[in-house]
Amino acid sequence: MDTSRERSIGRMPREIGFIGLTFIAVSGVFGSGWLFAPLLAAQHAGPASLVAWAMGGLAMLLLALTFAEISAMLPVPGGIARVPQFSHGNVTSMAMGWSAWVGYSTTAPIEVEVMLRYLAPRAEWLFTAAGGSTLAWPGVAVAGALLAAFTVINALGVKVLATVNSTLTWAKLGIPAVVIVLFIASRFEPSNFTAGGGFAPLGLAGVLGAVSSGGVIFAFIGFRHAIDMAGEVKNPGVTIPAALILSIIICFVIYSGLQLAFIGALSADDLGKGWAALSFHNDLGPLSAIASVLGLVWLVSLLNVGAVIAPFGGALVAVGSNARIAYAIAENGFFPKRFASLSKLGVPLAALLLNLCFSSLIFVLLPFDGLVQLNSCAIVLSFIVGPVAAAALRRLLPDVPRPLRIPLLDAVALVAFVVATLVIYWGGWSTIWRLGVCLGVGLTLFLLHLRRHPDETLDVNEALWLVPYLLGIAAVSALGTFGGLGVIPFGIDMAVLSVLSAATFVLAIRSRLSRDKLNRYLDVEQFMALRPASAPAPSDTPPLKPAIAGQPAASLNSSR
Repeated sequence: MDTSRERSIGRMPREIGFIGLTFIAVSGVFGSGWLFAPLLAAQHAGPASLVAWAMGGLAMLLLALTFAEISAMLPVPGGIARVPQFSHGNVTSMAMGWSAWVGYSTTAPIEVEVMLRYLAPRAEWLFTAAGGSTLAWPGVAVAGALLAAFTVINALGVKVLATVNSTLTWAKLGIPAVVIVLFIASRFEPSNFTAGGGFAPLGLAGVLGAVSSGGVIFAFIGFRHAIDMAGEVKNPGVTIPAALILSIIICFVIYSGLQLAFIGALSADDLGKGWAALSFHNDLGPLSAIASVLGLVWLVSLLNVGAVIAPFGGALVAVGSNARIAYAIAENGFFPKRFASLSKLGVPLAALLLNLCFSSLIFVLLPFDGLVQLNSCAIVLSFIVGPVAAAALRRLLPDVPRPLRIPLLDAVALVAFVVATLVIYWGGWSTIWRLGVCLGVGLTLFLLHLRRHPDETLDVNEALWLVPYLLGIAAVSALGTFGGLGVIPFGIDMAVLSVLSAATFVLAIRSRLSRDKLNRYLDVEQFMALRPASAPAPSDTPPLKPAIAGQPAASLNSSR
């Protein structure tokens, strides 16, 4: 593919291959939390945490499939922020794009601070006190320098990003694979899988607790980075769906393997007080503690290396992905158009620099715990657009060829939408109210934007389904069992939200854009972005209807 030609016409070159995109998603999924994930899941569900990983992986696979169908057909940069514009217009895309951008902007700072915490025993000057949790000014400077380094790597082009990340990801996968093999070979107690009350000592509630509060579901959310890089993928119709599906399968195998090895390597003393009280006194987590007991001292050193590589790779990918989100928001008209510009290397450099400034300020403005909560709540909201947009676009563009066509899409999308809703709820009330504040700030900025552009047409009716949906989640969260008042019992709360999300799903599809409005957003600019490089350049007169994923404009016109 002639990438220099792509840069010359102002669009991102398609330089990410199948392995590169798969590893971008894997790097997002396999971040800083893998050293503690087996312990957290086991505390909630005991041996049945293996079931929790299967449930979480399947749930995220369904959600990924809805995004895969859209991204294969509309491979645009910053897909999570851009796609809602095509299905539900500018107000919905503003809300989802803003939420995604705030969440993404906190991802890299979280990964950087986690990395520095792992290094703290050897560099205590990074924090205000030994064993402390607040970065000292030298630590803030180091964190800012790391963010700047990630920005430079991304600025060198997406091919450089994919190459560096692929190298890191091989190590990120290799280290836990070694842990799995050595733990099972050194000590594997089958009796542990029925100890402390049987395979599922806390029943279904424990399994659901592991999926929600135990971090299982949140571990898989990183697959989103592959969606945001869709505008730079070779052969997107095949590469994007395959990479999304394979990344989730790979991470499920590794996470469930770690869980299996972790449970089998526990001693009777570890389980003496039950699964809920399972704990280890080790700065680098339970895996290092078990490795020390097993006499695998060199493995502890390897885990220390993995503890730094994992967040390093996660932050690197997050910086690149967030630049595409800012680029997409500028394309949508919410951010100034200068942030939708590309460098000579085909990189959204202005967006990268914007994110660098904002992310660096976060280290000063927010404590780490608040940072984590804001990250979770802001990102998960943007996930609801995948199932809704996939079903809406099936109705808006029924005859447009799709490289991936999900069977029984409405059923799959409905389940995925319910899952996304529950993920938001599982974040807890302390997360939900922060989400409300985040959206309030976004609304204020949107109103200021409208003052500068009073003639802009708004797709308000297409976004009204968000109002009862968000208010319903907030009400159930405030009264529910995940950080709320506990008025609504466990189980009933999730049943209520399932009904709410099912009704909202139907309403959201009915609230989709008209075809005339869809044509307003899929204009000649999108035609330029989506047609293959081998296609002839458009004339000065834009086509009446745009091409979708390389389909000639005339063919699309006839399909309608």
